[in-house]
Amino acid sequence: MVRSRWIAVLVSVPVIGCTAVKVAPAAAYDAQTITESEIVASNAINAYEVIVKLRSNFLSYRGETNFYTSGSKSMPTVYVDDQRYGEITVLENIPALQVASIRLYRAWEATTRYGNGNMSGVIAVTTRR
Repeated sequence: MVRSRWIAVLVSVPVIGCTAVKVAPAAAYDAQTITESEIVASNAINAYEVIVKLRSNFLSYRGETNFYTSGSKSMPTVYVDDQRYGEITVLENIPALQVASIRLYRAWEATTRYGNGNMSGVIAVTTRR
């Protein structure tokens, strides 16, 4: 009787140890994109504040971008829903509750996606629809 209990325990332990546990994959961190869930969690008032709190490197000075003229633009251009919106300061006019995502495009990506004149990159804001 005692022996049969030990056999039952020894047989069931490997079966329990081999059961698969499904774990939801963690969302991959993207240094170039601020997601909607991050925006909501930031409790920011506007898009500029979201960027300052979550990815302040989006606002970093990128130095001279043109060999031929001094004083060339060195901050990214802001695009909202793929339309040119203006300089960095316009981010203060975009309420955070209306933003679905914010993505930084580096110079080569910005030129490929939005054309010439974006040598300092682009901050692309996608609004909730």
